[in-house]
Amino acid sequence: MSMEFIVKVEESRPASDGKPSAGPVYRSIYAKDGLMDLPAGLESPWQFFSDSALKNPENKMLGRRQVIDSKVGPYVWLTYKEVYDSAMRMGSAMRRRGVNPGDRCGIYGSNCPEWITAMEACDSQAITYVPLYDTLGPNAVEFIINHAEVSIAFVQENKLSSILSCLPNCSSNLKTIVSFGNISDMQKKEADELGVSCFSWEEFPQLGSLDCELPPKQKTDVCTIMYTSGTTGEPKGVVLTNGALMAEVLSVDQLLFLTDRVAAEEDSYFSFLPLAHVYDQIIETYCIYKGASIGFWRGDVRYLMEDIQELKPSIFCGVPRVYDRIYTGTLAKVSAGGGLKKKLFDFAYNYKLGYLEKGIPQEKAAPLLDRLVFDKTKQALGGRVRILLSGAAPLPKHVEEFLRVTSCSTLSQGYGLTESCGGCFTSIGNVYPMVGTVGVPMTTIESRLESVPEMGYDALSSIPRGEICLRGSTLFSGYHKREDLTNEVLVDGWFHTGDIGEWQPNGAMKIIDRKKNIFKLSQGEYVAAENLENVYLRCPHITSIWVYGNSFESFLVAVVVPDRQALEDWAASHNETDDFKSLCKNLNARKYILDELNSIGKTNNVCSDLALSRLSNCI
Repeated sequence: MSMEFIVKVEESRPASDGKPSAGPVYRSIYAKDGLMDLPAGLESPWQFFSDSALKNPENKMLGRRQVIDSKVGPYVWLTYKEVYDSAMRMGSAMRRRGVNPGDRCGIYGSNCPEWITAMEACDSQAITYVPLYDTLGPNAVEFIINHAEVSIAFVQENKLSSILSCLPNCSSNLKTIVSFGNISDMQKKEADELGVSCFSWEEFPQLGSLDCELPPKQKTDVCTIMYTSGTTGEPKGVVLTNGALMAEVLSVDQLLFLTDRVAAEEDSYFSFLPLAHVYDQIIETYCIYKGASIGFWRGDVRYLMEDIQELKPSIFCGVPRVYDRIYTGTLAKVSAGGGLKKKLFDFAYNYKLGYLEKGIPQEKAAPLLDRLVFDKTKQALGGRVRILLSGAAPLPKHVEEFLRVTSCSTLSQGYGLTESCGGCFTSIGNVYPMVGTVGVPMTTIESRLESVPEMGYDALSSIPRGEICLRGSTLFSGYHKREDLTNEVLVDGWFHTGDIGEWQPNGAMKIIDRKKNIFKLSQGEYVAAENLENVYLRCPHITSIWVYGNSFESFLVAVVVPDRQALEDWAASHNETDDFKSLCKNLNARKYILDELNSIGKTNNVCSDLALSRLSNCI
């Protein structure tokens, strides 16, 4: 098989000693002479930030929209120097509170300047930061604080009550809470009674100083522990070193340099994907490394597009749900414009698509039509976007094609995990045949497919399919305090992702399946279908349930077989005379079963309610 975008560096391995066969090992052509190395002397992401602050102290760094008397204004900015000074004082104050290099600091809240400032304060003092978030389950924050032995936490104001409520169970570790904003005297008193000191954002840096000495740092130091679900059971703490995080950032820069245009000081990035996840954190660290500006959303999805219009970013990271909204919104406007407008749009679309398919770069495929026809799509994201990135779940092929044609910017779809420090594969923005794939390995990664005989996937067949396995410098160091789980997925130096891939003829990777019945919804949320089925089967009013979903949708569907006796008993008490088959179509009967299922879900801490569309009277 001729693979123009990857090179083979190791032969395949036959099945032996109970191990399945594995295909050849490949690298990206952009790393054909060897994986990217970190430059000598680079030891910590703190250097990315401190170098940018030294080089461009007055550049805009972190911005948010001011809201005064319920009216929202323009973006207001902190400069690199202002954030640097704040991070230095915060870091110094942490040391005053007895938090030392290697200790763990929690950060709990949605994206905002304080989140990044707290992260940089940790980096300055070689303190490991641990994002805290509650979407992993009702007791996740408490579990993470205790499991990671978090001794200090920076917390958004609206999350303070949540963290205070779990203090009785985690105050043996957590001794300091710093609010992103204010904190009331009552909240301080409540914490103080449990031996925990609380500070407002204004108070805490007064404990520190600007001229404190910074500790030495090494690329092998643990930069962050990121907790992830991925499977059922307790969250797993993914350990990422300084070296892994920096290598990932530099690999992003290297690939943009070779295939597009690197970020620069005049670029701006729109921050709305959760900083608690590795995807957004890597891109924001990259922007800081390049001296670019980061503007934060208001945290309300209703105003997402309005905030984008105000910021006018040049770099935009999205997930399929956001891109799908742009796709459907644009098509609706085109259709509303009348038949002639639609004919013009369709002509322009097919004309440009034809040139993209011939390998012409995006900006040269149809520049006149970009100005005349597609500029309105570009305006949907503010009008300045030149790089679109998509991750967290597969982007439907028709949406990816549409955006490549109409957005007037390059679009790269990537694939990655927390364990691979974000992206481990990326499609190349100006290589149209990579549409529908996740592209080639990053320049820090080698990959191979391992056969999965029980699922019928053969890594040695003419169309190689199997579990995607990775090795390289951007992999995690293991799961915190869980050597057993680490040894399950890290075997002979290879990380087994659990995702099934298929090499395409050009060397791009396509994700086709999941080894276990766990998948992501389109918003990036992991779902274990079997686990949900087991929860809902506790409902005595049903005999069986089948839960299904895929990564192209944001919700699950379920086919439910109700218990005949339970349904007929309900019918008798509600004066319904239908037979069992008709009862399954009865809207009131459906609502009855649905309410019972949601009650079971709430009892067992299932995050979302079911919306049932069909009851089945047979399997």
